[in-house]
This record gives sequence, structure tokens and C-alpha cells, in this order.
Amino acid sequence: MALVGNGAELETDEDIFEDALETIPMAKDSMYHALGYSTIVVLQAIMTFEQQDIQKGISAMKDALQTCQRYRKKCTVVESFSSFLSRGSFEQLTEEEMHAEICYAECLLQKAALTFVQDENMINFIKGGLKIRTSYQIYKECLSILQVTEKNKLEQPFFYEFEGGVKLGIGTFNLMLSLLPARIIRLLEFIGFSGNRELGLMQLREGASGKSMRAPLCCLTILAFHTYICLILGTGEVNIVEAESLLAPFLQQFPNGSLMLFYHARIQLLKGNVEEAQEIFQKCISVQEEWKQFHHLCYWELMWIFVFQQNWMKAYYYSDLLCKESKWSKATYVFLKAAILSMLPEEAVASTKENVVTLFRQVESLKQRIAGKSIPTEKFAVRKARRYSAVLGAPVKLVLPALEMMYVWNGFPIVSKRKDLSENLLITVEKAEAALQNAKLNDYSMDDECLVKLLKGCCLKNLQRPLQAELCFNHVIQSEKLLKYDHYLVPFTLFELAFLYKSQGEIDKAIKVLETARNNYKDYSMESRLHFRIQAALHVWKKPASE
Repeated sequence: MALVGNGAELETDEDIFEDALETIPMAKDSMYHALGYSTIVVLQAIMTFEQQDIQKGISAMKDALQTCQRYRKKCTVVESFSSFLSRGSFEQLTEEEMHAEICYAECLLQKAALTFVQDENMINFIKGGLKIRTSYQIYKECLSILQVTEKNKLEQPFFYEFEGGVKLGIGTFNLMLSLLPARIIRLLEFIGFSGNRELGLMQLREGASGKSMRAPLCCLTILAFHTYICLILGTGEVNIVEAESLLAPFLQQFPNGSLMLFYHARIQLLKGNVEEAQEIFQKCISVQEEWKQFHHLCYWELMWIFVFQQNWMKAYYYSDLLCKESKWSKATYVFLKAAILSMLPEEAVASTKENVVTLFRQVESLKQRIAGKSIPTEKFAVRKARRYSAVLGAPVKLVLPALEMMYVWNGFPIVSKRKDLSENLLITVEKAEAALQNAKLNDYSMDDECLVKLLKGCCLKNLQRPLQAELCFNHVIQSEKLLKYDHYLVPFTLFELAFLYKSQGEIDKAIKVLETARNNYKDYSMESRLHFRIQAALHVWKKPASE
């Protein structure tokens, strides 16, 4: 089955969709072929974001659900609230029916993901939510089945496949739900959800070390958690050791597998080995041509690498490629391209034949909605770009917009591994600070001043200059009532201040500042992202010392 354990596709990637097409006849009769084929079609839809591909994905997943349904116990283990009445004898399920349950749950979860991106109406949002809940309930029941039938596993030749599916599902659900802000978790617990990060990681680790074809997926889920989620939605403190140890055997077995190379590059980047990461991302692009969307992930990473290095022309090159080729978030890409060009001298911008003002003015028209909601990063970009609106007449230039976006995407923890890059960024920030002091005042002056202080504080924190960093952060906090537009600056600055206190051993003080940021501010840009990060920090900092 492609994507979940077949070595060939990990090595070459080029023939993955052709291989998937060959499974269509078998997908009508085999639940695992149905799951494998539909998973690949769904993955293609998520990568392209084309409505045609999304419709194909939904159609394939419907067919897969029908195939799995044929093999499920007619009186299903979980279908409604009344199912608890029929939970008496898990051992009455045949091995085939056990596998049908786990495959059905996986299909349902993927179909829910596509339902969210299919359209923006509320009905689809509710449908998607109900599918997720049903999938979650099935996984919970499958865990109960696993615990009851484990003693008979030697009698069941495919027991390990069922076990792997349960560990992947339970592990992923617990891990993802544990990331949610406390107020959302309380609401979800009311309707039957729960999330335990330690349990989730334990289940995924057991699944990754198992014999099932889902073992690679368990491994890749943990890798995604360590190399992306911990940085974007977490504290930025990454378990590099585990990530490297999980990846090592796959990298050895598939040295030219694009997915393996991608994670290898990402790990090198998180270690501060920026130049090595750059080379590996370039190799990752060169080893396959079939999945152009996978190239876009590499373009995104390379763009940020050149932002970290302040190589603005090369950063512009990759942002331009994303604007031309990727459909994931046009508003974000165009804003980033304009922001990067804003860091260049005027003659360098002229050589690109781009018009920065025109680019900023395009951003609002490119905003999209998913599950009826605007994407937070796009809303942020739209709001910032309004300083270039034709209605205002003369544009009011953004200050260090590329570094502000680098902060939003939590790039400073990566740069902290490199003193040279941090020092160069500080020089750029201090130049902007001096320019602001000599500039004519306008409506945005205080907001710009506070943004520069936040960025300067982050640079100083990275350079182990805590007293100076604290002065910068306190300047922003004390200017709260003077801010007119960028109200996000104060709660985000409190978050940075909390980490500064934590690094100095003042845990109680750090927790108090985090709770202030969480409880005393609302309705600001990127609020959800900050709440994710606060939740992650409190989860770690409030642990008993024995843990």
C-alpha cells in the first residue's frame, strides 16, 4: 500500500499516482487498497488545493468508506450514543471486522479534513466536526478492543496491523487535542473529547517501533510534531535528539527519498546548521518532479533560510516562486514577497521590475476562507497591507515587515542557535530604530516603535543579554495605551518576557506573566496562535519536578 510502508515510493516518488491508479480495481473489494488509494488522492487534493482535486478526493473517500462499511459488523461498535448498549462482547468481532473498524475511522477522519476545505458554509463545518467525533469514538472503541484481544494476538496473523492503526489514531488524536488552548479543551471535554500529550506520544512511539505498515506514519507524525508543530504552535523548544533517532533508519534505507531528505533538512535547520539545511532542501527538490507541491514546501523553507541570512534577493526569488506556483495561501505569499522587497534598496527593487505598493494592495483580494473562517495569518497580512491602501493616498511604509513575519512564524528560536545571524539581525533592527527616531511622526509611529522594540528584545534575548532585552519588552508593555493598531504586540511581548524570566530560573514569575497574557487580552491579531504557545509553555512549566 503506497504511502504507508511501501519502500519504492519513499525512494523515488515519481510513480506514486500511477501506482495509486493501478489499485482502483482492488479498492472496490479490499478495505486496505481502498484506504491506500483514497489517502493518496486526498493528499494530492490537500497539496494542490484545486477544487477539482478536492472533489476527486471526497469521491474517492466516499467509495473507500462504502468498501470498509461492507466489512464492518452490521451492528457497528460505534455509530451513535446508543452504541454503548452493544459493547458487551468485543471478542465476537472477527479479525476482518476489527480491521474494517480501524480503516473506516481513518477514512472518516480524512473525509472530514476535505469537508473543511471543500466549501466555507457552516453545514460543511458541522458535517466535518461530526465526522471527526465519530472517528474519535471509533478509535476509542478500537483501543478497548485491542486491550481485550491482545492476549490472542499470536492467533491473528494481521493483529499488528490493527494494533498499528489504533496506536496511530489514538496517538495522533491525543497529541493534537493536547495542543489546544485550555478554554477549547474544556469545551471539547464536554462533548466527549480528551487530549493527553504524554499518552499520545507514547502511543505513537510504540506504533513507530512496531511491525505494522503504519509504523512509518507514526514516525512521521512524531517528526512533524517535533520539527513543525512545537515551533509554530509550541514553545520553540524541540526534541532534536528523538527526531534524529527516529529519522536515522529511514534516511539510511531511503537516502534519496524526498520526504526523508525534507525532514533531514528541517532538523539541520533547527540545529542552526543553516547552510547544510539549504543544500539538503535543494537536493530534496532535485530528487523528484512528480509532486511539484512538495517543491513548494522546500521553497517556503529556503525563503526563510535566506530571510534569516538577510539575503533578500534570494529570499525574494523563492517568495516569487511561491506566488507563481502555489495555491495554498496567495495572500500570505504576496504579502511576504512585498515585505521582502521592502527590505531592499530602491535600485534593487527596480531591478526586479516589481512594484511594492501594488503588491501590498493585491493582498486583500487574495484572502481565502476555510471552513467558513479566514486564515489568521492572511487576516494579519491583510490588516498590515492596509497601510498601502489607495484610499489613504500616500502609503505609510511598514517597518521591517519581513522580520515581523519572521517573528510571527517563530523564526527567532531558530536564529538563536547562530550568534552571527542574531548579531546581524540586531544591527538591522537598530538601524530601523534610529531611522524611526529621525522620522516625521504619523498615526503608526508608536506602533512601529513598539514593533522595533519587540524585535530588538528578541535579538538581545538570543544573544544572552537579558537585562537589555527586558528593557525593550517593558517599553512595549508600558506603551500599551498608546498603541492604535498593532494591539497584538503587548500579549506577544508578555510571552517573550515570560520566557526571559524562565531562562533566568524565575518559573513562578514566568507563569504569572503568561497567565496575564492569556487572561487579560482578547480580540487581537494571531490570538489563537499565541494561546497555543501559552498552552504549550504552561503544560511544561507546571509539571511537577519529579516528571
